[in-house]
Amino acid sequence: MKQRFARWIGASAVALGLVWAHGATFAQADPAANFPDRQIRIIVPYSAGGSTDALGRLVAAELANAWKQPVIVENKPGAGGMIGNDLVAKSPPDGYTVLLGITAIIQGPHLFTKIPYNVMTDLVPVAQIGLSQDFLVVPARFPANTLEEFIAEVKANPGKYSYGSYGAATSSNIHGEMLKKQAGLDLTHIPYKGGAPQLTDILGGQLDAAFIDVGNLRAQAKSDKIKILASTGEKRSDILPNVRTLTELGYKDFEPYGFFTFFLPAATPRPIVDKLSAEIIRLLNSPANKAKIEGMGLQPNFVGGAELAALIRRDSKIWGDVIKASNIRVEQ
Repeated sequence: MKQRFARWIGASAVALGLVWAHGATFAQADPAANFPDRQIRIIVPYSAGGSTDALGRLVAAELANAWKQPVIVENKPGAGGMIGNDLVAKSPPDGYTVLLGITAIIQGPHLFTKIPYNVMTDLVPVAQIGLSQDFLVVPARFPANTLEEFIAEVKANPGKYSYGSYGAATSSNIHGEMLKKQAGLDLTHIPYKGGAPQLTDILGGQLDAAFIDVGNLRAQAKSDKIKILASTGEKRSDILPNVRTLTELGYKDFEPYGFFTFFLPAATPRPIVDKLSAEIIRLLNSPANKAKIEGMGLQPNFVGGAELAALIRRDSKIWGDVIKASNIRVEQ
């Protein structure tokens, strides 16, 4: 009797052990099952107050409400975003430290000789939520009403005119150099510290031309103090549908948009990446949140997974090629 009881106890223990082992294996196979169970940090690698910060705080509030876990935004500005980018690239790959990156993250490797992380191998894209375009703008005084007339005027007066960007080595600087090279223009580049002072000088007539991002331009888009000649991007802006794209006008490689995309450390388990991606897209893809994004002057655009990874690779190659062709470098 005692022997049978002992055998029963032993068999039961083995069975329970197998059940426990199976459960543990299942839990290990689904690392997203209990994610998140604590605070998430969204790292914004720029100062508070801009579009990136506003988007980060919108997503933080939505995730906190949906998941009933605290989600905080930490601004880590410096080195053109590289300080914040590096922080996330070197964070534990558990889904709790998230980066909200912009286009500069894939332009940087082609502009700087030293970057402390590799965008393609140290970070994984999670969800793209918004796009931005640059517009070629001139003051009302400029003797041209179309891009064709602008090109003709600048060519007829080499060295006379300048163009402004919202910073050296930014998208607007790259776009200006691309147009100069492709159209054969002699324009002097004037870098500004941001889009707001650049727009102020265009409105005041102190600057001859500028590539201005849609977020800064939006409020003045119908001003009689400026003329908007063309836009970047694959298609015309919904905000300014009558403005032709540079691609329409026969120029090359102006298709990539400025983007706002979430990233995680590359070793983050795929189920966690996919869970965070799906939730961000689900929460923002509502009429109310799309309206908030549009109110920032941005185009809502929700992409994740393999499609997003392919877009990042494509845009990185295009930016790399045009940066190299335009010989744009940043001294460190």
